[in-house]
Amino acid sequence: MPLKVSLVSADAEVWSGEASLVVAKTILGEIGFMPGHEPVLAILAEGQVRITETSGGKVIANAQDGFLSVEGDEVMIVAGNAALVA
Repeated sequence: MPLKVSLVSADAEVWSGEASLVVAKTILGEIGFMPGHEPVLAILAEGQVRITETSGGKVIANAQDGFLSVEGDEVMIVAGNAALVA
């Protein structure tokens, strides 16, 4: 079962979809999530969020000032500032 991922900034949804892997930078270091991961609540550090879509595509976004949560196979990343990298 894939991860259901939502990456939002203060004013808009930046990306949402299904993924096999999500890697984000927190204040304690970089952390990765795959389906079946234990629940997590963490504070984002300024850096990249890297998402591997179930289709194999890659999504990279810069994010800062927020948090991420993982519950079941749902990943929510809420950032004060976030934007996709071209």
